[in-house]
Amino acid sequence: MSKIAFLFPGQGSQFAGMGKTLAETYPAAKAVFEQADAALGFPISTLCFEGPDDQLKLTENTQPALLTVSVAAYAVLRDLGYRPDYVAGHSLGEYSALVAAGSLQFADAVRIVRNRGRYMQQAVPAGVGAMSAILKPPLDQLDRILAEAAQGEVVSPANFNSPDQIVIAGHAGAVARAGEALKAAGAKRVVPLPVSAPFHCALMKPAQEQLKADLDAAAFADLTSPLVNNVEARLVTSGADARQGLYLQVPGAVRWTDSMRALVSAGVDKAVEVGAGAVLSGLMRQIDGGVKMAKFSEPADLDKVRELLAPALG
Repeated sequence: MSKIAFLFPGQGSQFAGMGKTLAETYPAAKAVFEQADAALGFPISTLCFEGPDDQLKLTENTQPALLTVSVAAYAVLRDLGYRPDYVAGHSLGEYSALVAAGSLQFADAVRIVRNRGRYMQQAVPAGVGAMSAILKPPLDQLDRILAEAAQGEVVSPANFNSPDQIVIAGHAGAVARAGEALKAAGAKRVVPLPVSAPFHCALMKPAQEQLKADLDAAAFADLTSPLVNNVEARLVTSGADARQGLYLQVPGAVRWTDSMRALVSAGVDKAVEVGAGAVLSGLMRQIDGGVKMAKFSEPADLDKVRELLAPALG
């Protein structure tokens, strides 16, 4: 029997204007933006709809903005009668997935990720850390190359996005050395990323410890739809496991390839990318082209979503 997953994007999918047509068209989406503004005490909705880009790109703004757009899009799908069999979210997107699965209240989630972004930003001084995307990486040599490039510094895999793309993170010098070595070993391209901090590596441990208090203070209910979590790529159904996954995720690598393969093993053959952009749709084509995808971030997307999910309505 066909199984459906809702997938929620993470940082990098943001753009000024996101969510605007959703809020103008659907009361359910508008209500989510209003709730976010109230929870944060400032108009994150205006930042989503109008920018400016330099403010939207600040990690402490990007994270609650993307979460809000994803939850607004999910609220529309929910009101139309669509329910996922499974959920997953890329890094920050795991919070959106847990809101959709009924584990985490949206107001709590939007406040937590605002702090999460701030903690991550503060964990490493500007210029100390870096991240690079590696296209067509020599995976069989990855551990050896990173160990040799470290030279007493930190460099490690931050994201296993697809078989064709990983991201490394750590000290800027070590990331640069690792990039050169990976290219010499056969990587097609090494692309330095314009990020404000080196996410998902050991340098994020101070942020992890700060975030723990926020996670412990929030209520996590058991999930109505199982989640495949980032750091272990395993199915999670309890609130306690959901909370622990968010804690481990901060310095831990996002195992997106393994997570998507876990969904396929569970019978998922259709998925909707719920929120800004289409990054996850592109990664799914590289991981398993047999999974049919649609995205939903604006009213114009709804026809393709209906087409994909028609048998599942109700």
